[in-house]
Amino acid sequence: MPPRTPHRLIAVLTTTATEQQAAAIARTLVDERLAACVNIVGPIRSVYRWRAAVEDEREFLLVIKTRATLYVKAESRIRQLHSYEVPEVICLPIGRGAPPYVKWLLESTAGGRVAK
Repeated sequence: MPPRTPHRLIAVLTTTATEQQAAAIARTLVDERLAACVNIVGPIRSVYRWRAAVEDEREFLLVIKTRATLYVKAESRIRQLHSYEVPEVICLPIGRGAPPYVKWLLESTAGGRVAK
């Protein structure tokens, strides 16, 4: 098992109604160095409660890899770009990662430096 990284890395999840919106959000986050990589998964099926009704919709899931220190900026940017009234934006910690990948993730996000 790889050693725990001293860097606080996270995966942020959000869903969109269209693949085009998912791609636009992904490209913006990477272009602005708020994310190193965004995977777009889908279509997926989401079942959820909204305004007293159970909805069953096709969506696209974004898995956004970034630094914990960039979460607030990334969340704000997602909310600015998103069409949903209340978009899902949740954060999961990344406890371990392959050292070369962690180094690349850190170099690819805002700051671009690897803390030693």
